[in-house]
Amino acid sequence: MSTTNFFSSRQQKLIKAMQQSGFDTLVITPSPSLFYLTGLHFHIMERPVLALFTISMPPIMVIPQLEIRKTEGLSFPIQVFTYSDDPRTWGNVISEAFNQGSKARCVGIEPLHMRFLEFDYIRKAIPDAEILSAENLLSGLRIYKDNDEIKAMRKAVDAAQHALHTTLPLVKPGISEIDLAAELTIQLLRYGSQPEMAFSPIVSSGLNSANPHAMPTNRKLASGDLLVIDWGARVDGYISDLTRTFAIEKIDSELSHIAEIVKNANIAGRETASLGGTAGEIDKAARKVIDDAGYGEFFTHRTGHGIGLESHEEPYIRGDNSLVLCPGMTFTIEPGIYLPGRGGVRIEDNMLITSQGAECLSNLDRDLLILG
Repeated sequence: MSTTNFFSSRQQKLIKAMQQSGFDTLVITPSPSLFYLTGLHFHIMERPVLALFTISMPPIMVIPQLEIRKTEGLSFPIQVFTYSDDPRTWGNVISEAFNQGSKARCVGIEPLHMRFLEFDYIRKAIPDAEILSAENLLSGLRIYKDNDEIKAMRKAVDAAQHALHTTLPLVKPGISEIDLAAELTIQLLRYGSQPEMAFSPIVSSGLNSANPHAMPTNRKLASGDLLVIDWGARVDGYISDLTRTFAIEKIDSELSHIAEIVKNANIAGRETASLGGTAGEIDKAARKVIDDAGYGEFFTHRTGHGIGLESHEEPYIRGDNSLVLCPGMTFTIEPGIYLPGRGGVRIEDNMLITSQGAECLSNLDRDLLILG
C-alpha cells in the first residue's frame, strides 16, 4: 500500500460510485472508511473531525490545529481547514469548508460512525441539503480486498495463531479468564499485532462459555469446563478473528458431543463456501448440521461476518443473504452451540474467496483439545 497513487485510485473509485448513487458530497468522520480512503487515522475525541469528498474537488479535511502534521506529505492533494480549541469557532470553520466545495445537495454519511456532534455541525452548515446513508456505497468498495489488504490479513492470522500457541501452555485449572486474556494480549503484541486490536480477546469458561460475547472475568478455570477463546490480531489496519474451544481435563459426554457437532458444522460451512456461491448457502449448510443433531435452538447467531478493517463488515453470512461471493471477499465461518447453565462451543475460521474458489486462511486444529 505504498504506491504514490494508491489512495488517489481509491478516491476515484469513490467518486464514480458517488455519481452512480446520486451523491454530490460524502462526509466521513474518523472511521475505517476514512483510513481506507486516505490512510489517515484520528482518535475519536471531543473535537470534531470531518472529511468531505465531492465529485469535482480534492478531499477537504476539517481538523483541530494540533492534528495538522498528520496531513503533511500525503500522496494526494488535500485542502485542510483547522480550528482552535475555542468551540465557539468550530461551526464557522466547518461552514467555511462546506462553502469551499461545490453546492452540497445530496450528502452521504456513515450511520454507524457518525456522531451527533458532527452531524449537528453538518446540518447547520448545509441546512437545505438532503442527508442520507452512504453505508452501502462504502461497503460496496471495501468488500473487495486487493492483494495488499489480503497480505495484511494473512499476517494478522499468522500473528494470532502464534500468539495462541504461546499462551496455551498456561491453560490449567486455577488460572483466571482475565489472566489468560492478559497473556494472550501480550503475545498478540509480541507477534506483530498493532496495539489497537479489532476487539479485546474473549476468554470464557464453564457457564460463561454459553455466552457468545462474554467478557473475561476473575472466574478460575476448573476441571470439567469448556473454554472458549475468541481473539484476533491487527496488522497494517487489517484484522483476523478466530475462535477455538478447549476442554479443561475431563468433561461430560454431552459437552464432547456438541464440540464434535460444531466442528462438523464448521467443516460444512467451509466446504460450502465457493466462488459464485452465496453467503446464505454457507449459513444454511452449517446450520443444517446443528439442526439435524437436535441443537438448532442453541445456535443463536449468524454463521459469520465479513472482516477487513473492521471485525464486522460485509459480507454477512446469514441464511437470507443472497449475495454472490466474488474474489476478494473475506469473512468468518463460526458456528456455535450454547447450552445455558452448561457451557458453549464455537469454532471460527477466516475465509477468502479467490478466482479459484475459497481458501481458509486459518489452520489451527479444530478438534476439542484437552488441556490442563
